[in-house]
Amino acid sequence: MTVFIERNTKETKISMSLKQGFDPSNIETGVGFLNHMLNLFAFHGHFVLNLTVDGDTDVDAHHTTEDVGIVLGQLLAELGKEKERMTRYGTAYVPMDETLARSVTDISGRPYLHFDADFSKATVGTFDVELVKEFFYAVVIHARYTTHLDLIRGGNTHHEIEALFKAFAQSVRIALSDSGVDRLPSSKGVIE
Repeated sequence: MTVFIERNTKETKISMSLKQGFDPSNIETGVGFLNHMLNLFAFHGHFVLNLTVDGDTDVDAHHTTEDVGIVLGQLLAELGKEKERMTRYGTAYVPMDETLARSVTDISGRPYLHFDADFSKATVGTFDVELVKEFFYAVVIHARYTTHLDLIRGGNTHHEIEALFKAFAQSVRIALSDSGVDRLPSSKGVIE
């Protein structure tokens, strides 16, 4: 199943589709570092992500990064609507040389982000690293996930952010995967 959203504001115009699979993704946000991270997310999450953004990057990358997170979260929520056989929980650790990141995700219907990452530098190239938390907050709130993202060890800022994106992608892939059990993964009988 492919899910699709177009979102137009005075700051960004976004066209994004998402499906599970292994085909190449086509990502053009106007922010090179964000393109790179989204390609990693798609690859390691086993997603096909097609995305074009016309954003006010002449101001900075904030609106583009946050709005892409909003739309990606909405698409993940749509992709995970059928919860009957889903695993629900996903945990992943990703090392990148000196760096270690962890992501724990629950497709709970209760949006919450715990984000613990002290980055080594304030920028990677021209990308402001404070936007990483903004991105994940937007994704998690709009996907209605509970997610804990932790940078356990760091060193190189590029590696730190890349490990977080890869860990998040893998935890989401695991959580969305088929559990093999014909039962909603909730003792309450509902996931909202």
